[in-house]
Amino acid sequence: MASRHLSRSIALQTLYEWDFWQQDKSKILEILARNVNNYGPGIDDPEFPKKLVLGVIEHLDELNNIIIQSAPEWPLEQINLIDRNILRLGLFELMFMPKQEVPAKVAINESIELGKSFGGESSGRFINGVLGTIYRQLEKIEGQTEENNKI
Repeated sequence: MASRHLSRSIALQTLYEWDFWQQDKSKILEILARNVNNYGPGIDDPEFPKKLVLGVIEHLDELNNIIIQSAPEWPLEQINLIDRNILRLGLFELMFMPKQEVPAKVAINESIELGKSFGGESSGRFINGVLGTIYRQLEKIEGQTEENNKI
């Protein structure tokens, strides 16, 4: 398993456990350290899963609001824990990570793969649909911004 994919898996497992136990922020680094020790002792960049986890938590309200707006037929609390955290993770990478470090298509594809590995039968399709919708909206906004900058 590639190091970045493993790091995302560890970040997902950490966010899942954190969310399952009522989002106790005081426990997140402890959960992450245990997961890195148990599942990723040889990862190339041990800071990458930490950056993902802390980034999701820092932007949690914003990420949740975007998910709510992009999947209005699925109230956030009705999205299962795995899919909800995969969406948060993928959305964080899509919106807040430098594009040179994590291209949008990589963030989406990695999220779909996490959904297939950890989620239910339809998780990959659901995650693809939500993140694809958000990506298209972001492209429109960026395109409009570029046009405005040319004027």
